[in-house]
Amino acid sequence: MKQYIAHISLVVKDYDEAIKFYTEKLGFVLIEDTFIPEQNKRWVLIAPSGAKDCCLLLAKASNPEQEKHIGNQTGGRVFLFLFTDDFWRDYNKMQDLGIKFIRLPKEEPYGTVAVFEDLYGNLWDLLQPNQNNKSFKFLNSSGQLS
Repeated sequence: MKQYIAHISLVVKDYDEAIKFYTEKLGFVLIEDTFIPEQNKRWVLIAPSGAKDCCLLLAKASNPEQEKHIGNQTGGRVFLFLFTDDFWRDYNKMQDLGIKFIRLPKEEPYGTVAVFEDLYGNLWDLLQPNQNNKSFKFLNSSGQLS
């Protein structure tokens, strides 16, 4: 049996501002935006260009408890890891678009990485994995990020 994580929920303040940030600043693709009248919410899926299995479900906070976690879904740790096949291309583009990097680029044993904030303050790694990166090997047995 093949299993994979299909969606990861990301709690947001507003659907439209989140869609705009992720599509215009990070170059993600809007996969679906469907209103669900019986729940008075939208089913909004976005993903990095080229993603095949997993995407983000933008989930608008619906109560004060959920609102408290916007921008800090992991208690201040890096939340999501955006793999790239060209770190410097994406890093420079993101800087030009005003993305705030809180840890500058660094060569690590597993690849080139920098930490940035999304529009709400969630922390992300921008990472170009190298051949020592075990998740890189797991994702693509041919040794190429695809």
